[in-house]
Parts: sequence; structure tokens; C-alpha cells
Amino acid sequence: MNDTKTALVTGANKGIGFAIAQGLGAVGFTVAVGARDERRRAEAVGKLRAEGVDAFGVALDVTSDDSVAAAAADLGRLDVLVNNAGIAGAGPQDPTTLDVEVVRTVLDTNVFGVIRVTNAMLPLLYQAPAPRIVNMSSNMGSLTLQTGPILAAYAPSKSMLNSLTAQYARRFAETKVIVNAACPGYVATDFTGFAGLRTPEQGAAIAIRLATLPDDGPRGGFFDDAGVVPW
Repeated sequence: MNDTKTALVTGANKGIGFAIAQGLGAVGFTVAVGARDERRRAEAVGKLRAEGVDAFGVALDVTSDDSVAAAAADLGRLDVLVNNAGIAGAGPQDPTTLDVEVVRTVLDTNVFGVIRVTNAMLPLLYQAPAPRIVNMSSNMGSLTLQTGPILAAYAPSKSMLNSLTAQYARRFAETKVIVNAACPGYVATDFTGFAGLRTPEQGAAIAIRLATLPDDGPRGGFFDDAGVVPW
């Protein structure tokens, strides 16, 4: 039996998601590159394989129940799930003039998408010896820090994701599944208009750490490179 662990990273065709896939591949995981766009997905898999990573593509649109169910059916094994796919949403996001459809669209990916994918993958994760789930959040969702510009759809979506992570952790308390939220920091990707101060590899480091926690690792927390992030 092949004992190589498998990790699924959603939105892994570029940016932080791709860097997470690289990092998990470098420590020995087989990496499933989850992405909607077939060409970008294939290109990402090609790059990873050129670097020696055992990678394969998974067609995955986190906003589609059918797509998520098909992806779960395609995976024979899953040890780590990194819920990285996320969108900022159309802007500006002034709360006083906010279009609720923008909020709906952001939540559909950033929150509902996480629920869809996580719950579809649970039967596989439950079979893994050391299952880990990492939800990619942002300190913009912190009610304490209130960082970044006013983004009244995006920031609350990350606040909700942090709360959702805590709920999953409570539910998984008596199981092997360890779930945490990660803040990658302000990373230079197309998501930030390449204005960030950190590289995708730096942003991916905390996710890789949480994806490879020991069995007595923390549960239901929100972490960045420096440690616990205030909520």
C-alpha cells in the first residue's frame, strides 16, 4: 500500500495556494491542485512536477455542490485539506453603500465554499491517520486588530471563517481531525495587486506548519508566523 500522504489545496493554481502546494510537496505530500480553470490548473501541475513534486489536478469550483462532490469522489485518499480559495469581492466596499449581492458572492466562496469542501472531504479525512484542515483567513477579519482598508464584505467573511473554524474544532474535539485558521500576512500576489510586503512562500509557511501539526497540536486557533492572532 502506498503510504504517501495526500493534500488538497483549493485555489492552488497561483499565489499563496500554489506556494502552499509547493511547500507541502517539498515535505513529501502528494498534492492535489484544486482549481476551476483547466488551463491554469494544468500549468500549475506542470510547474510542480518540474520541481519534483508529486502533483495532480482536481477540477474544483468551491461554489458548486456538484463540482465539490465530483472532486471528493475523484480522491481516493486525503490527509490534509487547505481551504485557500478566496475572493476579495467587487469594490469599493463601504458599508453605508454596500451592495448585498457583493456580500453574498464573497460569502459563497470564502465561507460557504469552505463548508461545502470540508464536509464533502470529511469521509476521506476521517480515514486518515493524522487529518489536518487549514482555513486561510486574514487578520482583516480580526475584531481586535481591524487592519487594512474598509472592506465590508471581505473582512466580515474572514471573521465568520474564524468563528466557523472554532465551531468545527469543537465538533472535532474527540476526533483525530485538527482544524485551525491561518493568516498569511500581506502577501504580494494578484489578490493584493502585488502591493504586499511578503512573498507567497512567506505567506504559505504558516499554512504548511498547521497542516503538519503533531497530534497534540493546537485546535481551533488563529495563527500567523508570530503565533496566536487576536480575534
